[in-house]
Amino acid sequence: MAGLMHLTPQRNAARVLRSGVAARSRGRGVYCMAVLPSFTLTHQWVRELRRWHPGVLAAVHIKIPDDEMVLVGHYNAEPQHVTAARAIGIIRDVADPRGYEIFVPRAITPAEVRHVRQVPQGLGWRYQPNAHGTRPCSCCIQRGTPAAGRDRRRYPYDPPRPTKPQLMAKLQVAQTAEEIIDVLWDLGARSRGDAEKLAYLVDHPDEEVREVLYEVLSSYRGQLARDLRVKLSESIPTHQ
Repeated sequence: MAGLMHLTPQRNAARVLRSGVAARSRGRGVYCMAVLPSFTLTHQWVRELRRWHPGVLAAVHIKIPDDEMVLVGHYNAEPQHVTAARAIGIIRDVADPRGYEIFVPRAITPAEVRHVRQVPQGLGWRYQPNAHGTRPCSCCIQRGTPAAGRDRRRYPYDPPRPTKPQLMAKLQVAQTAEEIIDVLWDLGARSRGDAEKLAYLVDHPDEEVREVLYEVLSSYRGQLARDLRVKLSESIPTHQ
């Protein structure tokens, strides 16, 4: 079975698990990306898609038959019509997989949806692959697994993640909502304490900052984190 990843607004997560994914992407079906050894490259389209889909995006992991025909190619080139397994191989083999995409020319059934997961909202590029650097995350290339060293050398897009003190320092100087959101997702993937240091963002004027904070606090421990989520739910329309 071929492993693919589709991005959708977080608010659609329950519906996707219940009903699958409709084929609506640019008349070509369901937009997907190959699941690669690099977490960053797998989710490289997050920043770009957030320009067109405001709010928090979630990753839908799906499995389809290896021999099913799909479209694959760089976003600014004519796609190839190949099997799903071959499409993944093409993306894995190119020197720079950024900008590649796969389209499944039909709806994805609920049985083909494996899970829906949260994903850091600062991953990837915007406008074009070379316009911005990629976000760091190496959690999908585990040390000690077969070929892990080779994969880390092959995918230089995943530098070491910043420490929590570095992230808190970055949060203190963050000026825009996007900068705050990027740091919040990185914090949510690390330490599970010190929710009080994020409490000042509960009343942030940007709704997306509050929505991301609500999601990130779900990974924090303690009564304060739960209380902050209750307060946030009262100001986020999708959680009311």
